[in-house]
Amino acid sequence: MTPRVAVGIGDRLLDRALATAVERAGAPGRIRFTEAQLYYEMCRVLRPPHMVPRRLPLTPAPPVRYERFEEALRRYGAVPGLLTTAAAAASARASGPASASGPVSASGRAPREPSEPSEPSEPDLYDYGLPRLLVCQSRRVARMLLANDVHLEAACPVFAADDLPLDPRLVAGLGRVDGATVHVLHDASVDGIALTARVREAHPGVRVSSMGLVPRHATALHLISPRGPAPGPGPLTLPAGLEARERDWLAEGRFAEVESVPPARLLRTVLRLVRGPRTPSHSVWTGLRELRTAGFMTWPTNQPGDTGTKGDKPATRDGVQG
Repeated sequence: MTPRVAVGIGDRLLDRALATAVERAGAPGRIRFTEAQLYYEMCRVLRPPHMVPRRLPLTPAPPVRYERFEEALRRYGAVPGLLTTAAAAASARASGPASASGPVSASGRAPREPSEPSEPSEPDLYDYGLPRLLVCQSRRVARMLLANDVHLEAACPVFAADDLPLDPRLVAGLGRVDGATVHVLHDASVDGIALTARVREAHPGVRVSSMGLVPRHATALHLISPRGPAPGPGPLTLPAGLEARERDWLAEGRFAEVESVPPARLLRTVLRLVRGPRTPSHSVWTGLRELRTAGFMTWPTNQPGDTGTKGDKPATRDGVQG
């Protein structure tokens, strides 16, 4: 389909809003983002969140249809930092020599069958403990986090819900670390909230924690919330921790996607929640004082001010002196 040229004030306004959204979505530091994240950023340009008081909980409807955004995106051309869609990636794989390897998972590898796990290049890779793991409801969000190296900064593998159940060797690695947790990042929707329970049921004995979103997060952040079809008749199976107004919000067919969170804020939040609280850092002067009491190539002891010698003998790991 050939994109039509911008004619009229409406198209020119959308084009300017899209150009501003591209700059904001990738800031700071050239963040990689998805097409949906760019759409929600464009919505925030057209309807700035600061126009509504923060204390007023609400989830506004999108100010522009997604079809209009796609038209503006085609007029814009190549967008720096925009991740390719799954359809484009599949088309590229089909036209390339690697098409026989099949689709690529959120971890960048071909999806594996649980009964036949792929062997890593390091045979002892699964012999270590695994303190944390992240499961995303959306494969697009998983690809965005991987593209921005969240799995490296947080030392946390990132998977999509389509990759479930987890490899048994990963589950065994979680069992070797006290307090190991599987974090679940999901949309504020009926299906998204149910994902945490699904992960917990599929992996008994593993600690599973919901990272959000839930409706109160969406209303507090004033996230763009489209309206979908209302759930069918009958009581909704929802966690007991949800408030009555959150249940009513979901019963109306409202939902908020993780991609509606600004990309920079999403990365900061995921890193903070996955890594947990930071240990208190020492000042520069504390480090200098510690260096003054440290010996050169000596084995440290618990005595304050000790340079590593004990009983006029060099403090080494063993009694063998070279």
